[in-house]
Amino acid sequence: MIYGYIRVSSDKQTLENQKFEIRKFALRNSIHIDRWVEETISTRKPLEKRKLSRLLNILTANDILITSEISRLGRSLLEVMGILQNCLLKGCQIWTIKENYRLGADLQSKVMAFAFGLSAEIERQLISDRTRSSLENLKAKGIKLGRPVGANGAVLKLPESMEKIHLLIKNGCSQAEVSRIMGVHKSTICRLVKKNYPELMEEEEDLLFTLEPPLAVSTDMMLDSTYSSRANEN
Repeated sequence: MIYGYIRVSSDKQTLENQKFEIRKFALRNSIHIDRWVEETISTRKPLEKRKLSRLLNILTANDILITSEISRLGRSLLEVMGILQNCLLKGCQIWTIKENYRLGADLQSKVMAFAFGLSAEIERQLISDRTRSSLENLKAKGIKLGRPVGANGAVLKLPESMEKIHLLIKNGCSQAEVSRIMGVHKSTICRLVKKNYPELMEEEEDLLFTLEPPLAVSTDMMLDSTYSSRANEN
């Protein structure tokens, strides 16, 4: 069975140009496309989320997959190499029009597969070396790697504001008022104060407990007061 595979990355691109190239190639070589597989998706998406993945799964021995160019199959050489290896194991073929590849079970295809595999291995090594070199360069400059540490860590995001926060609370501002002044959530101020000035938390609690509750007047006291005022009038 012969499949024609067409892919574009966005809706702004058209599938017709690729389809025209494959049809022209099929007419020139006297072959018939049994089934078309078309999709609009970027190769940034994982292979398993593309129609191409389902197509590769149903390919059997002696099937042929024709595409306008090899870049339609994958974004990187590593991905294309994986697809090619899968097809070689199944005994099916991949034909590309632009590069004029005929990748199948013949000796030439195996040599090309070896060359692709070697190139992919070199690409992996180069990526690894570049990443390691960049990390070492950042460390040498004193740049700390990883996620920035927040209020719960050793380094605070607002170290320059701690003195101002301390003065505001000492002068009677509540944590809610300080959070509005600083433009952060109240829980952030609470964590900062609890970590750096725990005595302020104790002072605020003491202040709440020292406030006297309003005097509760019972019904009996109100009645006694009313009877006393009437007796005086009489």
